[in-house]
Order: sequence, then C-alpha cells, then structure tokens
Amino acid sequence: MMTLESILPPERTLYGVTGGSKKRLLEFFSTFIAQNTPSLDSQEVFSRLIGRERLGSTGIGNGVAIPHARSPHCKVPVAGFMRLEDAIDFDAIDGDPVDLVFVLLVPEEADDAHLSLLAEVAGIMNQSSIRQQLRQVETQAALHEALIDAIRHHNSTDG
Repeated sequence: MMTLESILPPERTLYGVTGGSKKRLLEFFSTFIAQNTPSLDSQEVFSRLIGRERLGSTGIGNGVAIPHARSPHCKVPVAGFMRLEDAIDFDAIDGDPVDLVFVLLVPEEADDAHLSLLAEVAGIMNQSSIRQQLRQVETQAALHEALIDAIRHHNSTDG
C-alpha cells in the first residue's frame, strides 16, 4: 500500500524556497527531483508539470498548490513539499498567492491508488489548522514533522 508518508522523505521537504514565479518554481523542483531520483529527467518532469498547469492551475486556494503529473519514467509515486520564502502568483482559483506547494509525480499508468494520494493531499491541505502549522514552523525538520503528523492524523480520523 503506497502511503503519502512513505513517498515524502525529509530530504524532499524543502523550507524557505525562493519562488520567483510559477514557472521558475516548477523548474527548480524538476531539477531538484531529478537529482534526487536518478530515473527522472528534469526537462521531462518540468514539461509535464507545466503541461498540467496549462490545463488549469493546480492552485487549490488558501495559498496552496498541488502541481502533479504523470511520468513514464516514474516507477512509483514521488512527492515533494516546498514552503516558499515569499508567496507567488500561481493563478490559483481564489486568486491568492501560493506559499505551500505539494508536488506529486505518478507513473504513467496511474490508477485509483494514485488518484487517492492526490485526494489525500488536498484533504490535508484544505484544513486551516494544518496550513497554519506549516506556516509557523521554522526549520526544515519541523516542517517535515508537521506534515507527517498532519498525514497521520488525517488518516486516523478518515475512518
């Protein structure tokens, strides 16, 4: 069973990332994730994330975005989380700038399990108490811990 917790290691939780623009942020993440995951190519990841954004912004509101894409080079789901130094414009549905970014890459033949990961992320990030906590912590370790706590809590109350 693929859990959100298992695909989000501490080293893929980034604190105080300089955003700049949506494009630059996705470029930064693509390069980072490719260095982190040998089978992934940064250009390919970037073009897929950008391609997904063209269909409609993944900014879900309240300063949160969940960029996601399928990749043929992705064998298992790969997640990353970034808290930005300064909120950036993400064409979000509510027009608010984004400072909490959860990225999800899934295999090309993505199935229900992968879709449920996306729904889980959205469910967690929709809670204002969790967003508040993620914005208050002051280190990378604390950010990862807060996120994992939120995931565990969400799963235990999900029934």
